[in-house]
Amino acid sequence: MLKSLFNWKVLLNILLAIVVFVGLVWLTFRWLDFHTNHGKEIEVPNVINMSAQKAIEVLDNAGVAYQLDSLKFDPKFKPSQVLKVDPLPGSRVKDGRPIKVYINPKTWAKVVIPEVIDTYKYRAFDKLTLVGLKVGDTLYEPSIAKDAVIRLMYNGAQVKPGDFVPRFSVIDVVVGQGPKRNVPVPNIVGRTLQEAKEIIKQNYFESGLFYDEYDQSVSDPSMIVFYQNPAAGSISDQGVQVDLWASKKTPAEMHAKINELDNIYRHNLIPQVDPGDTNFDDFDTPPPPRPVKPKPVEKPKTDAPKTVVPEKKEVTDKKTVTKTEQKPKSEEHKPADKPKEKKKVIIE
Repeated sequence: MLKSLFNWKVLLNILLAIVVFVGLVWLTFRWLDFHTNHGKEIEVPNVINMSAQKAIEVLDNAGVAYQLDSLKFDPKFKPSQVLKVDPLPGSRVKDGRPIKVYINPKTWAKVVIPEVIDTYKYRAFDKLTLVGLKVGDTLYEPSIAKDAVIRLMYNGAQVKPGDFVPRFSVIDVVVGQGPKRNVPVPNIVGRTLQEAKEIIKQNYFESGLFYDEYDQSVSDPSMIVFYQNPAAGSISDQGVQVDLWASKKTPAEMHAKINELDNIYRHNLIPQVDPGDTNFDDFDTPPPPRPVKPKPVEKPKTDAPKTVVPEKKEVTDKKTVTKTEQKPKSEEHKPADKPKEKKKVIIE
């Protein structure tokens, strides 16, 4: 059997198999070298601090593949300036392997404006600051919502929540200054409901309930307003609700309904009386008494025995004086007669 193993034919086959295996391995490595450009390396050029356009020209001339990437904006460097290269300049990379070039962007990365409309102003300021925005001027405009954000402005143009603006942008905030006090209610009678709503909104009042001539709720914008509450020209505060009555008819044709509504909503109005009119029969309470008449009547009651009697004593003779002095002494035992004589003297 050993003789059969050492047969020249067997040895020849083994030798051929080894040669084929070695040849396949050699061809495989040669193919890998060719496919991966093994041994062909390119030095990374130094493009740091160059502008992006200039760096691209240098990399293209060197035959280096590259990928551009932007870092966070750094105001210390110029916009579109190359800040970093990976691998570092001077390193050798295989042909075709891309290098990363990091560039300073032209401005800050954009952020989304948060939802701050109708939010209290100080809470809105905090939300804007948290996302990286700066609060600029605070502008006040007439509005019912006091200290609430009405709108946002950026570079003179209005922006809305959800819009993108550069980070650290200055946002101006428009805030409501609150309702005014003691302003006249606008006249809406004769206008359509659609026009009435716009007038109420423009004057910073609140649209209330809308009724027809039968006191039923209506919403037809073409109906004509024939009555409003509060009345036109009355003094009220902005933000007060204004109720309207509308009909397809003109206000002149709704005279009876207007009188009915006046009895309901205008019954407490105080009638104006002329200064010279002294007739107070229309009032429920009697007129106040004049203060001139009662005062002189009350004063002589207290001062009569002291002032009037001494004056008469000075004018009369001494005899009469003694008589007046003796009478009260003799009549001291009759206290009931004294008030009668005093009353007679007062009347005289």
